[in-house]
This record gives sequence, structure tokens and C-alpha cells, in this order.
Amino acid sequence: MTEITLAAVVIAATAGVLSFLSPCVLPLVPAYLSFVTGMSLEEMAERDRARRRTVLVHSALFVGGFSLVFMILGASATFIGAAVGYYGRWLEVAGGGLVIGFGLYMMGALRLPGAEREWRVHLSKKPLGYFGTAMVGVTFGAGWTPCIGPVLGGILALAATADGVASGVGLLGAYSAGLAVPFLLSAVALDRFLLGRQRMGRWLPWVNRIAGVLLVVIGMLLLLGAFSVLAETLARYTPGFILDRV
Repeated sequence: MTEITLAAVVIAATAGVLSFLSPCVLPLVPAYLSFVTGMSLEEMAERDRARRRTVLVHSALFVGGFSLVFMILGASATFIGAAVGYYGRWLEVAGGGLVIGFGLYMMGALRLPGAEREWRVHLSKKPLGYFGTAMVGVTFGAGWTPCIGPVLGGILALAATADGVASGVGLLGAYSAGLAVPFLLSAVALDRFLLGRQRMGRWLPWVNRIAGVLLVVIGMLLLLGAFSVLAETLARYTPGFILDRV
């Protein structure tokens, strides 16, 4: 089984950021913010302290909802991996092949049957209050969209080879943080986010390609049983005070 190290945590967090920047998440951030807060973009952009606080609280509950789902998925993947621990090396090989397939799909080099179909649960009306916002986050996390699905699947495959449930939860926690922190920053500075989104629109297709390359690299490391070698190499160049906190 794979030891989850600083290298794996960094990779998972990077994957989360790339998921946020993907073409089917980044353009929809204002719509999600408007939906969970019940405010228009103009109202959210106003520099009113009470409204800003309301937007931030709703955003935090939203990201908390999908983070909870992702970490439960991480624990489940690791538990299943541990249950077949005797075949751990075969699990790494199978997971590596699966992750490479996801990566090639993200790069546009492979078509996966059914991958274009969106599995995300839709809510026609948001339930009232803060609890409703958390539930919207849960439905987002329980979804399987063409953009975040392959990346999330790759991280789950890595979690399945982890050496403990806590490691799987931590790995998906890092992925969730990579997705959640930019979302919260966008909520705090919506006006700047809208301006930046327009500027980087033409670069969004490259985000998928970069995510695809990352997945192919992860898959190859799992396939060759070399992920621990990468972790050991990076650990040599990581300051001690950082390693002590991981």
C-alpha cells in the first residue's frame, strides 16, 4: 500500500485547484454564489459588511458540504483498498491504469463512454436557511461532472492505495481544500474574481490538459510502484519544519 506523504498531499491540493479552474466549475462560481445566498451579483459585490458576512457564511457552508462528501469518499476508498490489502500491488496497478485513462481523457486523447453525461444532482429550489446551503454543497460533492469527475477519480484511486483510513481522509481533505479555498476567496472578492475570470477565459481549455498530464504522471507512478520513490526524493528537499507538521 502507498504511504501518503507530503508529495501526495501537494498533488491532491493541486488537483483541487485545477478542478476549481476547470471550464465547468470556474464559469459557474457566480451562479453557485447567487443560488446559495439568494442575492444578485450586484448585491454580493456591494461593500456592505452584513452582506459580505452573509455571503462568506453561505460559501463556507457550501464548501463544507462538498468537502464532507469528498472525505467520506476518501475514507470509503481507503477502507475498500485495505480490505483487499493482500492484493495491494495489483490494486496499485489497476488504479494506475485507471488514472492514466482519466488523464488521457482530460487531455482529449481518449473518449470514455458516458463521460460526457453529467451526473450532478440538481436542486430546482434551494432549501431555506443555512442548512439548505450545506445540502447544496453535499449535492455538488455527490455529483459526477465531466470536468471534476476524472480528477476526483484519480485522487480516489490514490486514496484506495493509502495505508490507512486517516490517510485517505487527509488526501481528500487536501483535494477539498484546493477546491474550497479559491471558492471562498472568490466569494470575498467577487468583483475581482469576475474581472479575472474574463481575462483567463481563453486559457481554461489548458487547465484540463494540465490536469490530464498530472493524472498521467500519478498513474504511471502507481503503475510502476514508484510513488514512494517520488515522495522520498521530494522529502530530501523539503524543510524539516514543514515535514514536522505533516
